[in-house]
Amino acid sequence: MSKKPFYITTPIYYPSGNPHIGHCYTTVACDSIARYRRMQGYDVLFLTGTDEHGLKIEQKAAAKGVTPKEYVDEIVKTFKALWAKMHISYDRYIRTTDDYHIETVQKIFKKLYDLGYIYKGEYKGKYCTPCESFWTESQLDENGCCPECHREVTEAKEEAYFMKMSPFADRIEKLLTETDYLQPKTRAVELVNNFIKPGLEDLCVSRTSFKWGIPVTFDPDHVVYVWIDALSNYISATGLWQRAYHDFDRYWPADVHMVAKDIMRFHAIIWPAMLMALDLPLPKHLAVHGWITFNGQKMSKSLGNVVDPFLLADRYGADAIRYHILREMALGADSSFSNEIMINRINSDLANGLGNLVSRTVAMVDKYFGGTLPEERQAGEFDDDLIAAATGLKAKLETLLDKTQLNQMLAEIFQVVSRANKYIDETAPWILARDEANRTRLATVLYNLLETIRIITLPLGAFMPETMPKIWAQIGATEDTLTYDTADQFGTLPANVTVHKGEIIFPRIDVEKEIDELNQLILAAQPKEEPKEPEFTPQPLAEEIGIEQFGAVDLRVAKVLECEKVKKSKKLLKLQLDDGMGGRQVVSGIAPWYKPEDLIGKKIMLVANLKPAKLCGVESCGMICAADMPNGDVKVIFPDESLPVARRSAKRTKRKTIEKEAVPRSGLRYGFSVGGAVWLCQLLPEQCQIEGVHHAIGVEVGSLLLVSGERGGVQEVVLEKNGIGGGEGVVGVESPGIVSYT
Repeated sequence: MSKKPFYITTPIYYPSGNPHIGHCYTTVACDSIARYRRMQGYDVLFLTGTDEHGLKIEQKAAAKGVTPKEYVDEIVKTFKALWAKMHISYDRYIRTTDDYHIETVQKIFKKLYDLGYIYKGEYKGKYCTPCESFWTESQLDENGCCPECHREVTEAKEEAYFMKMSPFADRIEKLLTETDYLQPKTRAVELVNNFIKPGLEDLCVSRTSFKWGIPVTFDPDHVVYVWIDALSNYISATGLWQRAYHDFDRYWPADVHMVAKDIMRFHAIIWPAMLMALDLPLPKHLAVHGWITFNGQKMSKSLGNVVDPFLLADRYGADAIRYHILREMALGADSSFSNEIMINRINSDLANGLGNLVSRTVAMVDKYFGGTLPEERQAGEFDDDLIAAATGLKAKLETLLDKTQLNQMLAEIFQVVSRANKYIDETAPWILARDEANRTRLATVLYNLLETIRIITLPLGAFMPETMPKIWAQIGATEDTLTYDTADQFGTLPANVTVHKGEIIFPRIDVEKEIDELNQLILAAQPKEEPKEPEFTPQPLAEEIGIEQFGAVDLRVAKVLECEKVKKSKKLLKLQLDDGMGGRQVVSGIAPWYKPEDLIGKKIMLVANLKPAKLCGVESCGMICAADMPNGDVKVIFPDESLPVARRSAKRTKRKTIEKEAVPRSGLRYGFSVGGAVWLCQLLPEQCQIEGVHHAIGVEVGSLLLVSGERGGVQEVVLEKNGIGGGEGVVGVESPGIVSYT
């Protein structure tokens, strides 16, 4: 009997840059579904790939001095390397530059033209280059920017082909509102209200302003626009109107298209319209997930806030990352990524939960029975509850899988993990082991635990394919005991099963230490780009102060240990700080810009000698330093992470009377004093820092004074300028400010 087909797809990713953790979510989710369906006995086709045409690719390639094809070839290698590292079991990888895909797209375009659904016209509108989308004035966001990525759009006018969309509006509305095609349903309502009810506008489907695309066969000045090109991959990959593959009839319609919400519109409206026009069956299910956000922002290459999945997988193992992103993200909702959330999830679920269950059980079988259980059994209290939880798992998971609720599937599995750990506490095997009369009961308890682990890890194999075989080896599970048919059957392991004690599956992580190290690694891995200075009108300077007033402010480095919102306040956060002096509590009005978890573990600059005050009834003993941004945001000032807690900013000085001499005055000069000596620093716009070296020679106009020092103290400075020298100081120079250093 032939297997039932199952076809699942990721979106084809745009290779304008290297993949990030957001790409991983969609692909890992599809991979887990594909693996589960294979385990169930389906004939699975799992498709992923890359969308390689368009203006942005053309521009990026030109900037690098390579052809567009050379540019995408390199990035595709990175995508494939990541999928290998993350254990992605795709069956086909499609590239829109593949010959067979080009053939299909050209035939689809010509067919739609011949049917009268595509016509030539002229397009005038707002164009977003990153999204490669035209927008009407009414569709722009409140700032007149792209409604998808919220970046600037440009006026565009060019000859183009258009696809008629209005003939399909009613059918698409019924598809979205009366079927389960799109999940979650809230997304369907959103699309109908925003795009269909106002009137479905015709779609621009060709471009002439760039050449990197698939030529229109009957009008070679035009290239096929991105969405007809990209969306067609789902059917070109199965063999429609091309000779590379021949299984369109077997696999189409697709069972699941998995996409992120930013391309939902194209898959829920444009793609069905194309298929309706071609008289082809519609996909069965469109699963839409949210974004992985980082500090409240969508994770994106252009925003520079991506998290490198290679780094994470190398450090924690691919399976831990797979589990975390699938467990944290619910279908349709955004999820926040942070190092702390990830590490705590690994510790709580994988180390303390599953890993602890496996290691405790195997260790006890090894300790009490030499690794092999006797065959005699004695039932007892708590057995039935554990067995019911384990055997009832399979049916729950199948229901959730049909709804693409992967995070709930994992939640159900780990409820049984928790139940098994509780069973250990309830039965107390270490007490049973004290009396030889309890030997049979002890063997039963341990066997029940091994069987529960087998049943738990069977479905987990779809989510964590690298780790589960290691567990199966430890609990003595053989291939014949790991079939899906046995996932709800208790007693499949042989009664005299032999365990094999091995490595700890998920070692526990030191959270604080790991977060610090990981943050440093992630920062080091970010591309170094010169930040663009935003337009900003500074506030007028406050009244001038003397050095004595400045010296009265005690600035200290402190570390945030705990952070929470102040009740009855939308603006205030309450921070518990390690200030090196026993700790203190500070209240700060930064809640609109920072979540508590964003600050925990971070070092801040603290005004330590500020008089205590009460804010909303909560005492605040100090103030953290922050700055206003041009857009109205507030940014906390984070010092160098290498600075120790309680380190004081070196701004307190001893003043020394010196004689004035003729020193050239050009540029902005700052004087500062250390160890009773006054030093001169010439600051240039691009050199606003003090460089620490062992000797500084030749203070020239327009140069930076190089200060010798260790541990923040100046050892020796030699100054030479027109015969002027000063080993202990610099001759009288007007100083418009004080250089503060730590």
